[in-house]
Amino acid sequence: MIHRSLVLCAAVLAATAALAANNTPSSGSARKVYSWTDEQGETHYGDRIPPEYAAQEHRVINSHGIEVDHTYAQKTPEQIAIEDQSRLDAVQRANRDRNLLNTYVSVQEIEHLRDQRLSLITDQIKVTGQFLEILNGKMNKLKVSSTRYRPYSLDPNAPPMSDQLAEDLVRLGSDIRTQEENLREKRTEEAIMSKQFESDIARFKELKGIH
Repeated sequence: MIHRSLVLCAAVLAATAALAANNTPSSGSARKVYSWTDEQGETHYGDRIPPEYAAQEHRVINSHGIEVDHTYAQKTPEQIAIEDQSRLDAVQRANRDRNLLNTYVSVQEIEHLRDQRLSLITDQIKVTGQFLEILNGKMNKLKVSSTRYRPYSLDPNAPPMSDQLAEDLVRLGSDIRTQEENLREKRTEEAIMSKQFESDIARFKELKGIH
């Protein structure tokens, strides 16, 4: 550290002397020496910052080698976005912690609410599954019926399928796809809710110091 300070002081004195030689004797104000680092990591000193380094981090040093000002590098849009997101995440974590402490008084209370909500979703999944079984049963019967008609029948003399049967097949197929999507959404909701409650319980224990 001492060696570095001596080197810095010597560099500043040299830069100050060079600046003094290039200025008029009437200049009595304290001169500022700027310090910046190039792409190779080499530190430079001068009476001004080169334009190509103006946006980068630099320092202002007096004749005694003491830093009197420090300008940090301008942040890129990506860096600003990351910092903004970090601040937002911190605010959301603080709000979550506050809500946990204000809403629940014990781990058992969280577990009770978890069981209630998961039970509700489980019932919905069961009902949707049963409804799907009924729809698939109807579809199987319609498919069997459709084999008696063209274009599904192998009999060249088979009559054409009625418009009503064709409409029933299309409508029933649409209903089955809708209920299958509902079932996937409910199962996804169940998994997300379960994971969220696990996280809430773990965080509540941490905030309360429960092991």
